[in-house]
Amino acid sequence: MKKSLAKIFVACFALGLGVGIGSNNMALSDIPSNFRVAVVDVAKLVSESNQVQALKQEQLKNKAELEKYIATARADVEKQPTAIKKKQLTERYDKELNAKRKTMQMSYNQKLKKIEDNINTVIAQRAKAEGYNLILSKSMVLFGGIDITPSISQYIR
Repeated sequence: MKKSLAKIFVACFALGLGVGIGSNNMALSDIPSNFRVAVVDVAKLVSESNQVQALKQEQLKNKAELEKYIATARADVEKQPTAIKKKQLTERYDKELNAKRKTMQMSYNQKLKKIEDNINTVIAQRAKAEGYNLILSKSMVLFGGIDITPSISQYIR
């Protein structure tokens, strides 16, 4: 009885293994032999982009303007003769400062989104032109794929 149970178990295991390998081969056979996969280091493209560098410089300029505005506001508040006038002026400057920050942040986000869209468009165009079927971010891939970051970087600068 034990021998027949062992034979049944081995037969079921072999059958399961055969079905598993067969279905795996069928799935792999659906992939065309000329299927090409590439990887792109998006972080590198972004950091090397002239547009991103210009945006960073703009942010530094905006930060300097805000710091100057804050220094002017503090000096103006300190000149006020009464605590009530200081409080009113501080509230006004706080509102103006928050509005400036919000406007600058919205502008930054819009420009960054536009740059990201541009980079993604270039990646898609170059991938299609070079005959790749699938592009993956290099940060997500442990092994495999052809790194096309250098060829794409020529078009992004």
